[in-house]
Amino acid sequence: MPGRTERRVVTELIGRDANALHDQLSMAGFRRSHGICYVPACPSCDACVAVRVVVDEFKPSKSLKRILKRNSDLSAEILEPIATHEQFSLFSDYQKIRHNGGDMGKMDFLDYQALIEDTPVNTVVIEFRFKSGTLAGVCLADRLSDGLSAVYSFFDDAEADRSIGTFMILWMIDEAYGQELPYMYLGFWIDGCSNMEYKSRFKPLERVTPDGWVRME
Repeated sequence: MPGRTERRVVTELIGRDANALHDQLSMAGFRRSHGICYVPACPSCDACVAVRVVVDEFKPSKSLKRILKRNSDLSAEILEPIATHEQFSLFSDYQKIRHNGGDMGKMDFLDYQALIEDTPVNTVVIEFRFKSGTLAGVCLADRLSDGLSAVYSFFDDAEADRSIGTFMILWMIDEAYGQELPYMYLGFWIDGCSNMEYKSRFKPLERVTPDGWVRME
């Protein structure tokens, strides 16, 4: 947000109970990166709110159904969180197109490897591939006791008409439903931030408040 600097509360995920701690923090609106969890804690602003999809009640709109049909030829495979050079190549191309000049665009393979593999909790990598076998997209996700949490995703931006990023979220919602998990955690949402507007397409959404999770209009 222009003219604003974020302040965060950060805690490490360590010890034998890291998964249980991660569950509790996620339910309180925290997000994971590497071996830490964090949440915005700005004294005069509460624009950043954690949101999650209510899986059992989710029904794709007509436009989302078209995206599902458009990507019905993609295959998905759930893998251990191990970084590959093939993933990194797609990641680098994505950063150049979507976030040119950003900090993540400066990451080398070792940095990317840390992003994927530096996790003390139950984490998976989901690879999506075209029929040709070429990598189409990657999603790093955490498994929680009550849902799946999308940590980071990237995809082939040359196939922009496919809306692969949206498709990966739809796939994860369906995967959570198949695992009988009630929620799919989408991370933070900021009202008026165009980069996060896509999250409002997945309804019903809940947002975290000091009094717990509440339904968003």
